[in-house]
Amino acid sequence: MLNNDRLLLLAELARLGSMREVADELGTTTSTVSQQLAVLAREAGTALIEPDGRRVRLTPAGRRLARHAVTILAAVEAARLDLDPSAEPAGTVRVAGFATAIRRSLLPIVATLPARHERLRVLIHEHEPAEALQLLAGDRVDLALTYDYNLAPSGFPDTLEATPLWSTEWSLGVPAGSTVDGGALEVFEAFRDTHWLVNSRNSADEDVVRTVASMAGYTPRIAHRADSLELIQDLIVAGLGVALLPADQPTLDGVTLVPLRRPDVRMRVFAVTRLGRRAWPPLHVVLEALSLGLS
Repeated sequence: MLNNDRLLLLAELARLGSMREVADELGTTTSTVSQQLAVLAREAGTALIEPDGRRVRLTPAGRRLARHAVTILAAVEAARLDLDPSAEPAGTVRVAGFATAIRRSLLPIVATLPARHERLRVLIHEHEPAEALQLLAGDRVDLALTYDYNLAPSGFPDTLEATPLWSTEWSLGVPAGSTVDGGALEVFEAFRDTHWLVNSRNSADEDVVRTVASMAGYTPRIAHRADSLELIQDLIVAGLGVALLPADQPTLDGVTLVPLRRPDVRMRVFAVTRLGRRAWPPLHVVLEALSLGLS
């Protein structure tokens, strides 16, 4: 029978990477962590850690058991709360998301959670959707904040659950002084011979640009790629091209937003978890706060 306390040590070692950090996180000693992991290895009947210079690393079996440990501990926590609804959710929720969603959706929640749930902690990792979903699939985070566009839907595998949070219109960012009327196809036609700027870490906006340009009858000339919307605007001001930008965000002097209609372009934001994980109380609290506060 595997001991839950020892499984927690293994899961924390997988997350933090060192026995000293695990000991500091859980308020114990490095020696105790090492001894308890040795007992867990005997219980599991296989080596779970191996030397890695002055540190240790998980063996392949250790990594597999650590992934199972997260599921087991989540189930135990869910069962505990189900048996005692008044119990306080306790644990660390690891969130990977893109910068806008972190600022708009997550930070307001993180700021208020400690007052209501002292034993709940949120760790934030900034990643584009593909990166966040990869971390989620590998059980290295508990929640991914991702996005797609209505004209370039991403879809999710059956192993994941996605909840829509919010959506926002996007426009075409062009140099100030540019004038163009009409629907999205007319707008794109007006910039047929212009260079286009797209995201360097995610292909969703490029897919939208190529889709609408194709509907307008041409292939866009993708010239520059940047992850930062601020840098994208700098490139527009410098006369290096045009790009999709959120319609509800302020722009730099020198940038004009041209509305896109018929078809509209909307970015859609999702909270994504692994299948069956939403009942874990700490994650449930975060998801509920996201849904109630920002949907």
